[in-house]
Amino acid sequence: MSKKVGVLLSGCGVFDGAEIHESVLTLLFLDRAGAEVVCMAPNVDQAHVINHLTHQETTEKRNVLVESARIARGNIQDVAQANASELDALILPGGFGAAKNLSDFAFKGPEATVQADVERLIRDMAAAGKPIGAVCIAPATLARALYDKKPEVTIGNDTGTAAGIDRMGGHHKVCTVDMIHVDTSNRLVTTPAYMLGPGIKDVAVGIEKLVNQIMAMIPGDGNG
Repeated sequence: MSKKVGVLLSGCGVFDGAEIHESVLTLLFLDRAGAEVVCMAPNVDQAHVINHLTHQETTEKRNVLVESARIARGNIQDVAQANASELDALILPGGFGAAKNLSDFAFKGPEATVQADVERLIRDMAAAGKPIGAVCIAPATLARALYDKKPEVTIGNDTGTAAGIDRMGGHHKVCTVDMIHVDTSNRLVTTPAYMLGPGIKDVAVGIEKLVNQIMAMIPGDGNG
């Protein structure tokens, strides 16, 4: 039976949603590994919309689920409908949407809150001992959701973000772009990706390692 892995998206575009390169690389490496991928996103408005050409905020309103469907080619579900019992693992690609739409860490730092359905799924996956991966800035949202478990994560070496993670109860580990950090106690796998970059070939190395590690942590028969 195929191993079923949820990919939790946060929109479409690095500045206000899911980072597209990181998301597509995650999907590619999962497909190569033979996983059954379940894309999902919260059915909520984005925190804001950024013009990716000018980097300026606009007056538009966009929906996180609708925008995430662009990356998923329409094959996506509301995270509110996701159940940890039906997944073997979960991966959160990065992009500012992971810290603006899945949580508000980008705005509130250590005082952040996590979107309710996202927090429920993350905590249910952790409680079931199922592996969770997070890429780029997404480990900050993961750390907030699991603050009471003292999670170990990496976002690379940004001191401000690392300090925020530590203040939330997490433990930041410095890594280079080609590295992953594995929190064996909480079954978490994280990699810096575009928190360090510089290019798609560089972030691909860490993301492939993360996907392979996540797959290796799933029991052989899957969905267990």
